[in-house]
Amino acid sequence: MVTYLPISSPFVRFAGRYVDEAFGVAAGYNFFIFEAAMVPFEITACNLIIHYWSDVVPLAAMIAIMLVLFVLLNVFAVKWYGESEFWLSLSKVLLSVGLILFTFIAMLGGNPKGDRFGFRYWQEPGAFVEYNKTGDLGRWLGFLACLIQASFTIAGPDYVSMAAGESVDPRGNLPRAFNGMFYRLTTFFILGTLCVGVLVPSDDPTMVEAFRTNAPGAASSPYVIAMDRLGIPILPHIVNAMILLAAFSAGNSYVYCASRTLFGLALDGKAPRFFTKCTKAGVPIYCVGAVLLIALLAFLQVSNNASVVLNWFISLVTSSQLINFTVITFTYTRWRKARQAQGISHASLPYRSYGQPYVAYTAMVATAVMTLVGGYEVFLPGKWDVPTFLFSYMMVGVFPVLYFGWKFIRRTEIRKPEDVDLITGVEEIEEYTRNYVPEPARYVSSLKSLSLFTNHTQQYLLTFRRLDIQVNKHPNILSGTPGIYSTYIV
Repeated sequence: MVTYLPISSPFVRFAGRYVDEAFGVAAGYNFFIFEAAMVPFEITACNLIIHYWSDVVPLAAMIAIMLVLFVLLNVFAVKWYGESEFWLSLSKVLLSVGLILFTFIAMLGGNPKGDRFGFRYWQEPGAFVEYNKTGDLGRWLGFLACLIQASFTIAGPDYVSMAAGESVDPRGNLPRAFNGMFYRLTTFFILGTLCVGVLVPSDDPTMVEAFRTNAPGAASSPYVIAMDRLGIPILPHIVNAMILLAAFSAGNSYVYCASRTLFGLALDGKAPRFFTKCTKAGVPIYCVGAVLLIALLAFLQVSNNASVVLNWFISLVTSSQLINFTVITFTYTRWRKARQAQGISHASLPYRSYGQPYVAYTAMVATAVMTLVGGYEVFLPGKWDVPTFLFSYMMVGVFPVLYFGWKFIRRTEIRKPEDVDLITGVEEIEEYTRNYVPEPARYVSSLKSLSLFTNHTQQYLLTFRRLDIQVNKHPNILSGTPGIYSTYIV
């Protein structure tokens, strides 16, 4: 869809354009809530990580310090956003690659004990563990628990589409960007999961105790536990520090993403108008303030165990993400029906995916089912917990309320396939593609040069919406406000 018509924030705007305006509004607020909820999640994670070293700083003070840092980076030092995220993102890649290499070397005997353990733990105690029940049902529930946790990590490929309206030669570059993102994430996720299963047996007493007592930071990390088992010093502290950088970077990014999502909704008239107010540097100040108010939920840790609060946010974010993917796949099915009704053949598309529409229907059903299954444990005997239920299923209830509420207020209608607008904007992108002349390849001599290049190109990328968002009414929108997705593109 986004290769056919590359626009900014496409899965939100396509939902309104191809299905129903109210559907687009519900999708937009669902995405905003997902992004905003990730901020207190990352603050909670940072607190857990820091407590691996010391409990000297009071919990409330630690949360306040991180909120102040987010304010400084997103309001007063926003021009350095792209630069800081470039280096912080680089640390995440180094951490991932480093842990994979550590696993490979250690399993082949390159450790202080000289233990060539290989895939020993796949046999002792085995790859599948019983959970909640015994026997085959227990092993299935164990797999399901892992699948629910994995659902939390699936965001990523959809982010590529956010920069579609501002990318160079989108019909040529976006398919490569999507495929590259998919293969890289799949590789890291599969290798990361493989490493965890190789390094530590599932019944390791240190790990079991760490999860039982909600041990802070890297204390419950299979990588760190493996390092301790093998007698490797110092490295656990380096891993903990790198994870802290990754968590802080993610929280900073989500403040930016969530505030710009709300800003875009306000510019489209789907959020209160005062959210369009910007500072002289182009920062939507009230949007940032709203996100930071939601971030105050991190103070839930003060009266509850941090790991419990972390699980609450994981449940909320997971259901919101799955709803987002359900929205994307359902929108695709409506777009496909509209193309068929208006005589636009599949063969004429600039990019064609395999197995459609069956892949889309399968994905739609799978993500919808996982949305409902995600919090199933709360219904088991003796496990009922009101906060867990609310965080697991809040968005399942909020999404239809947003949809029907907007539909009732604005009297919107579900668009008939023959009435869906498949034309506006397409002629312009086709003309652009015909006339596009690739620039000569240039080589960047160093990481610093690449970082500077990022800062220059971000002027032409996002502030989360295209220039057609009434720039003439808001002349400060683009001045000094970096596009987060320049980092992702580089």
